[in-house]
Amino acid sequence: MTTQKPPAVHVAVGVIENTNGEIFIAQRLPEQHQGGKWEFPGGKVESGENVQEALVRELKEECGIDVTDMAPLTVIEHQYSDKRVLLDVWWILSYQGEATQLEGQKWCWVDKNQLDAFQFPDANQPIVDCIMQSMNTY
Repeated sequence: MTTQKPPAVHVAVGVIENTNGEIFIAQRLPEQHQGGKWEFPGGKVESGENVQEALVRELKEECGIDVTDMAPLTVIEHQYSDKRVLLDVWWILSYQGEATQLEGQKWCWVDKNQLDAFQFPDANQPIVDCIMQSMNTY
């Protein structure tokens, strides 16, 4: 008898860059899955939403910004010991408002070259790698 894996949690993730070339990250709350590690903002895609709608909603709720333009960066599927996630990652090309953290998490703007100094969940490491590769293409 084969056991069917539960479906992956579909998460919309935004890579927000400011005019100084810094990336917005936040620290997961201790009680959250992978608590204490740093992450790129975003959240679950809800039933009836497409990924872009979810990302716009999540970044408004979590960071207080209104996304006006975005482009796909990467898609990552990762199996943790207790859950499977599908991260749909987008560059936030433009937005209105000032990014902050509205959910009580610590947050900061980090120079792209310093991202590897922060501990991210394993599923987020490919995002860091994509950001680093994008720096080498300019």
